[in-house]
Amino acid sequence: MKDYSIEVLLVDDQPMVGEAVRRMLAPESDIHLHYCQNPAEAIPRALETGATVILQDLVMPDIDGLDLVRFFRAHPKLKDVPLIVLSSKEEPVTKAEAFARGANDYLVKLPDRIELVARIRYHSRGYINLLQRNEAYAALLKSQQQLASEVARAAQYVKSLLPQPVNEGLVRTDWRFIPSTQLGGDSFGYNWIDPDHFALYLLDVCGHGVGSALLSVSALNVLRAQSLPHIDFLDPAAVLAGMNEAFQMQLHDNLYFTLWYGVFDRVERVLTFSSGGHPPALLMNAGGTQQLSTQNFIVGGFPGKAYVSDQVKIDGPSRLYLFSDGVYEVEGPDENMWSLEELEEFLANPRDTGIADMDALYTFLQQKRCAPELEDDFSIMKVFFD
Repeated sequence: MKDYSIEVLLVDDQPMVGEAVRRMLAPESDIHLHYCQNPAEAIPRALETGATVILQDLVMPDIDGLDLVRFFRAHPKLKDVPLIVLSSKEEPVTKAEAFARGANDYLVKLPDRIELVARIRYHSRGYINLLQRNEAYAALLKSQQQLASEVARAAQYVKSLLPQPVNEGLVRTDWRFIPSTQLGGDSFGYNWIDPDHFALYLLDVCGHGVGSALLSVSALNVLRAQSLPHIDFLDPAAVLAGMNEAFQMQLHDNLYFTLWYGVFDRVERVLTFSSGGHPPALLMNAGGTQQLSTQNFIVGGFPGKAYVSDQVKIDGPSRLYLFSDGVYEVEGPDENMWSLEELEEFLANPRDTGIADMDALYTFLQQKRCAPELEDDFSIMKVFFD
């Protein structure tokens, strides 16, 4: 942060006043005096000297001192510089008018040296604090803009890794990914492991920011490439156990994640799944709605943790929703947070709004929060089984 010195500009047409003030301030080594005899040059001199306080006479030739006060206050670079009016008379009406025009203080000249120095220091200190605060704010704003730009690039990168929707075939998919302004750690994907087995997964790294996003991308790439050694990616419990060993939080800046991983067998029409600390997926068909979840620990918490899986038969045309908690843990101004049960009801009974159910959901959450953006990533995948 810039260091500022005390720069005093005296505007007075009488050289004897200028000399008197010079002598008063001479013992103060940290106070620098600049003298302007011609009031017509006062504004450029104030800009040139970087004045932290202005001492100005009221009675000068060619210009009314009160008008000069108004000119100072009208200049965008001088409007906040403290201005002390020097007058030969103690006149309440003149005082009131000087303050009305924008003066900060009023002294009858010539004041006592101690009082003058004290007032110069007081007003300069306040102005220098204002300058430093503005610099700090500008630096913070620049930093925030840079961070926002980095987060936006990171969000775009995460989005570029997400698979294209599948619009035809036995298994079809669609999704929405709308990152929060801080960028959470959500990512997801799906792929055919072989001609008969379709894998789908969604993970949510704790925290927000680029660090969480980077870990999320690393984990996503492992799942997409099936690059865990000695792990059968047809076995969801084994996948979670392998991811837990590979991404221990003490090796990743104390970040962990939740994960839902499933494998659909198209021949047997069985979905085998395992979840670690993740919200349940919602399976909906003519038979109703099922919450698909297993009682497993988060991924990355403890080494050597055992994970279990479960299975469900996909009877007839069905749709599966897989999502992170940012899709329902949304709090409105009334501090009433939406629940998983309310999300289930919303998705089970789509509103006839003319837009896709996932878009309708996001619009609803925006309205609930009374804000255009959510606090967490909005990540939801919809899978159709014919």
